[in-house]
Amino acid sequence: MKLHYSRNPNPRLAVAVARHLGSPVDFVFASPFSPGQAEKYRALNPGLSIPILEEEGRRSLWEADAIACRLSRLSGEGFWRNDDEEPEMIRWLSWGKANFVHACDMVHFEFGTKQRYGIGPVDPASVEEGLAAFHRSAGLLAAELAERPFLLDSGLSYADFRMASFLPFNDVAGLPLGDYPAIEAWYGRLEALPAWADPFVGLDAPPLPPAPLAAERKALP
Repeated sequence: MKLHYSRNPNPRLAVAVARHLGSPVDFVFASPFSPGQAEKYRALNPGLSIPILEEEGRRSLWEADAIACRLSRLSGEGFWRNDDEEPEMIRWLSWGKANFVHACDMVHFEFGTKQRYGIGPVDPASVEEGLAAFHRSAGLLAAELAERPFLLDSGLSYADFRMASFLPFNDVAGLPLGDYPAIEAWYGRLEALPAWADPFVGLDAPPLPPAPLAAERKALP
């Protein structure tokens, strides 16, 4: 199997899952939008996005959640729950992507993605909207995490990795995690996992372009 990846949030998530599970994949650094690369990757994913999982005898699989599901099933570890807790795990995946993860993405897009790739200036209205969504969702998430170490009663699952997918980039986004001690503590438990803390150890993973505003900003209010 080959896992095509980069250091961006969703590819990072897929690499962290593969490393956490000890999946037998070859890691291939990918840049589908670089000159001459589009046609190669269009055959694997018509949308050109990564991560992409290539597996002999199967169609290529794209989207981090689908890849996590596949790798977890192959591992037999139950990281992606397939028992009575699966609906609960999927509930957190669905809620997170529509709320907490989406809010983190909105702010990171302005201070991270746009600045790294020269897409345009920071839009203060989008930052304000993302911050408001962050505080709304973080309040609910913190209340849940005050009751248990991870999102599911049984412990660590893929739902935790997905919920945290933009937090490794908070040095750029500057979201006020300190306002929510239960979230900070939960994320600290994730950062204690080597596969999450630095999934790229030993891989050919060129650094992301710099985000020029990062050094000039303090954490958002």
